[in-house]
Amino acid sequence: MTWLAETTMLSHGWRRFVLLVLAGAIAGLSVPPFFVLPALFVAMPIWVWALDGAERLRGWRRLFGPAFSIGFAFGLGYFLVAFHWLGAAFFIDGGWVLAAMPFAILALAALIALFWGLASALAHLSWSHGWVRILNLAAWLTAAEYARGHMFTGFPFDLLGYSLTGTDEMMQLASVIGVYGLTFLAPLLAMTPALVWPADNRGWAQRLAPVFLALLVVAGQLGFGWNRLSGTVSTERKDMALRLVQPLVYEHADFGNVDPVALIDRLLMLSDMRMNPDDQGLDDITHLVWPESSLPFFLETYPEALARIARLLPEQASLVAGVPRRAFATGLEGNTAPPHNSVVAIDTDGEVVASYDKTHLVPFGEYLPFAEFFAQLGIRQFVPGADGWSPGDVKRRLLTLPAAPAPLVLVCYEIIFSGDLGDTAGAQFLLNLTNDAWFDGSVGPAQHAHHARLRAVEEGMSLVRAANTGLTFATDPLGRINAELAPGEMAVLDVRPHERLAGTVFQSVRHWPVLIATLAGILAGLVASRRVRKRRPE
Repeated sequence: MTWLAETTMLSHGWRRFVLLVLAGAIAGLSVPPFFVLPALFVAMPIWVWALDGAERLRGWRRLFGPAFSIGFAFGLGYFLVAFHWLGAAFFIDGGWVLAAMPFAILALAALIALFWGLASALAHLSWSHGWVRILNLAAWLTAAEYARGHMFTGFPFDLLGYSLTGTDEMMQLASVIGVYGLTFLAPLLAMTPALVWPADNRGWAQRLAPVFLALLVVAGQLGFGWNRLSGTVSTERKDMALRLVQPLVYEHADFGNVDPVALIDRLLMLSDMRMNPDDQGLDDITHLVWPESSLPFFLETYPEALARIARLLPEQASLVAGVPRRAFATGLEGNTAPPHNSVVAIDTDGEVVASYDKTHLVPFGEYLPFAEFFAQLGIRQFVPGADGWSPGDVKRRLLTLPAAPAPLVLVCYEIIFSGDLGDTAGAQFLLNLTNDAWFDGSVGPAQHAHHARLRAVEEGMSLVRAANTGLTFATDPLGRINAELAPGEMAVLDVRPHERLAGTVFQSVRHWPVLIATLAGILAGLVASRRVRKRRPE
């Protein structure tokens, strides 16, 4: 390890860049669903050692120079591994879109790596020695992760904190500090080997103490999680029973050529399926749930659909389904705006009694940033189905269901925004309707599902998740899966949401503790750097 530390510190130019990309790729193995946590402890020290040996330049190159390149290269490797699964969506259409896939993934990874490059450069401006430098870098990296999760609509996939959530026990700390708190903790712990090597005159006990302390923190996290899991009582609700349908609707990729009659036939047949001799079908169900994109056509093009749904539903039941919805026309020429990606509730009279329009759209998937520029290239939408989508005009809110506790409905991507889900105070459980079929065969669906589970832990509410092709499951308020369907299985799943917990620490304080800790880490770096400069001026 001393050889690796010294080699890293002495490297420069393209060799250092390649080394940091490889280190970042190793770190990328720590994200879900891989969870190779030791990979983070191997990779993160290389970033520290590279900054130890980075040249200090003058002027603007001090910010956008070697230190920036080091963080950018590490981030590039990390995000190439973390986001490689996004390329699966390009195989659906094929053609020139498939040819563009590697360039698109590389461009996305490079764009997000800019956040880590800037964090690296800012940390190096106040670089010092000893343990303060890893606290400083961890703080700036947390600030960068928080920024990418909120700026430009946000893209908080695979935050570093998810590496510390590989088991049910490890996930429980999110109920206190959230995933951004774990994002501060993960690099701080993983960088501790940089305090052991290269070898110096310190004894082994003194050098290894930070690593043992890091392992002790991880052990404490596991102990806290075990205690919370064993000491928290979670009970199922008695006032509602949901049937989740996993229908394998692949017609979503060919929005304009759907046969509504055949599709409704399949959905109705599947919804009333008896999975075993004791299954009563819909007789004991209060709410039938169809996932996002389960009806990839406008209901007004097949009005009989509502009547057929009404005939299927028992007297006490209603349907919650993901559908496209056109806004009501305004003006003589009608409304030509793109449709909404919506969730509707349909009662036994075939009437839409509640609806929610997705507000947080996926860039380049559901809407096209810089649309005018791409239009000049003949590109109007990368994803087929419709010419983009319009966001809802209200923030995420509760869906009022007939004779039922109100869930907070989150469509697909909306579930990944920690601390920014909407009206969690009034919600009784989280209902996530999603369609991950674009990424079948990749790790994407499992990754997305794990992100969703952590929201249940943070908010202390059970999660009910209906996915088109998987993963469909239900959790308790501690994030434990208590019922699930296998990916690619056409089936139904009967579940009951659990009573929400009285509240979590995270629900009360949100991101304030981690933001304060981040500021403290940055200030500690500035103070330590100032002391170093007083002793040895540049």
